[in-house]
Amino acid sequence: MFIISTLLAIFLYLIAAFLQFRVLKGQPTKGKVVTLLACAAVLFHTHSVYGVLHQDDGINLGFFIAGSLVAWLVATVVIISSFRQSIENLFIGVLPMAAITAALSMWGPDLGTAKLFKGGLIIHILLSILAYSIFTVATFQAFLLAKQDQALKQHHTRGLVASLPPLQTMERLLFDLLWIGIILLTASLVTGFLFVDNLFAQHLVHKTLLSILAWVLYAVLLWGRTVLGWRSHRAVRWTVSGFFLLMLGFFGSKLVLEILGS
Repeated sequence: MFIISTLLAIFLYLIAAFLQFRVLKGQPTKGKVVTLLACAAVLFHTHSVYGVLHQDDGINLGFFIAGSLVAWLVATVVIISSFRQSIENLFIGVLPMAAITAALSMWGPDLGTAKLFKGGLIIHILLSILAYSIFTVATFQAFLLAKQDQALKQHHTRGLVASLPPLQTMERLLFDLLWIGIILLTASLVTGFLFVDNLFAQHLVHKTLLSILAWVLYAVLLWGRTVLGWRSHRAVRWTVSGFFLLMLGFFGSKLVLEILGS
């Protein structure tokens, strides 16, 4: 059943992304077909993620499984947000990513091992994954914002730009995501210091330091927005830089450790 759920999720993700790409090219679909397909894909992906996460010996947060979990959460956040904002074009990047990670979590190399986690540690892990997922959505949003800003400066008002909300709305959504992300990242760091035995142990020090650096970068960006009125061009660069640090800490160290461990 988990294999069937994964296959259905992959198929629906790719169909929804393809149809949204057609919409971007000026070939709209009827009603909310794309969103409904994306919702169905997320539901099947939910069943798939549950199957690979929960194993007999505990919870497996291996590299590809963690990637699938993050992609599932990113897709869920984007789909829910699309009911309030016209950000369906994010589907073109987010949904194929979710399809690929779902496939790798089921059929990719088994790099992780199942473990039993204490309550406090589970909270820390969930907050970390939530923060990373929100910053992933913010990075996709930043790329869209950069593309929109560039197109408007060149007086190109068709295609992608025509399908997006006004630039100010896109900026506001980006900074809303960044505020949510930094709150979650702060809570993740705090719970890490509380519940992880040694957050600066040899196998965690890189992840901890990179997460703190990313937090500082995002905090400066939000301060600059609030106090100095920084706009989209600076926000895009800082958002992508912070995400790179988090990605390096979250997945880079995880991949190296699991490869060496195996």
